Amino acid sequence: MTIEQQLRNAALDAVKALYGADLEEKMLQVQLTRKDQNGDFTIVVFPLLKVSRKKPEETGEEMGRFIQEKIAFIESFEVVKGFLNLRLSVDYWLEALNAVAKDERHGFQEVNDASPLMMIEYSSPNTNKPLHLGHIRNNLLGFSLSRIAEATGYKVVKTNIVNDRGIHICKSMLAWQKWGKGATPESTGKKGDHLVGDFYVLFDQEYKKELSQLQAKGATKEAAEKQSQLMAEARQMLLKWEAGDKDVVEMWEMMNQWVYAGFDVTYKNLGVDFDQIYYESQTYSEGRDMVLKGLDKGLFFRKDDGSVWADLSSNGLDEKLLLRSDGTSVYMTQDIGTAKLRFDDYSINKMVYVVGNEQDYHFRVLSIVLDRLGFEWGKDLVHFSYGMVELPEAR
Repeated sequence: MTIEQQLRNAALDAVKALYGADLEEKMLQVQLTRKDQNGDFTIVVFPLLKVSRKKPEETGEEMGRFIQEKIAFIESFEVVKGFLNLRLSVDYWLEALNAVAKDERHGFQEVNDASPLMMIEYSSPNTNKPLHLGHIRNNLLGFSLSRIAEATGYKVVKTNIVNDRGIHICKSMLAWQKWGKGATPESTGKKGDHLVGDFYVLFDQEYKKELSQLQAKGATKEAAEKQSQLMAEARQMLLKWEAGDKDVVEMWEMMNQWVYAGFDVTYKNLGVDFDQIYYESQTYSEGRDMVLKGLDKGLFFRKDDGSVWADLSSNGLDEKLLLRSDGTSVYMTQDIGTAKLRFDDYSINKMVYVVGNEQDYHFRVLSIVLDRLGFEWGKDLVHFSYGMVELPEAR
């Protein structure tokens, strides 16, 4: 019996016991609670006033108390005018999930070679710092979506894109090179992703010190940022990496391996996994090539400083940077390249990105750009957007 039917039966019993009336089932409306109110399910009280002969609020209170006594998993209720909102207990949801876990295929649709393929991207960590609470939430959401998609008849490919290149990665590398004294996970006893994250924090601390010193000598904040020697060294390291400098690439590979080992421990503890992992270091050049081909076709345009942009004004948006003036890539370029590689590897029918809502604009743009570049699923990609939690000390 569904939860809706249990609530409906309890409400019918309440009407009989409280008001001595045998109500037709069609007279009872059980629906999901509105998002702006508290609860899981709502019973509409207005149709019951003819038999209760009381005000909506009083009728709702009496019905709520009766149903809560009758059904153990009703944690609480509230009455908002003519609506009785019922909240289910955590124990109810745990019992429901455990029932599914004992019979993993219960209620699942059959998946075969003809089933549509859904690719779900989640996790998407950077290799300059450890996985954090936000990543835990993202991983559990993405993995849960994959289970739901499988249950509804999709073939699913769980994928991860690791952001393993860029200026932020070079900051950790530069800090380790300058102040690390050869530290390794083994020598420090630290998990690899945490060790590398420490050097990213150290770079930021030293960078702020440098800016303070420059500003103390009379430079504005903007001027100090331009004069920063540390940031200039980090940018130079990125250019060396993109040029394939042997020493920089070897350091990058070593530190990334430390991070991946740390990530694997966390993924195992969370109970999540991936069918395919892509790396930005392998996809950004593909994206750059796609952007340049789009430029040749007139899909994008180049500004006087050499940077490449997409004009999205016809879509009600502004201009979006795709390649910097020095030819280096941005996140959008990487996502374009990753999309190409994925499309080459799989016959994707639906692409889902699990990313927080601070990236809503990014994925609106990505959808338009991929559609322009000819990806069949581009305009229909799904950004599974979720809100951020703001705490006093951090987001």
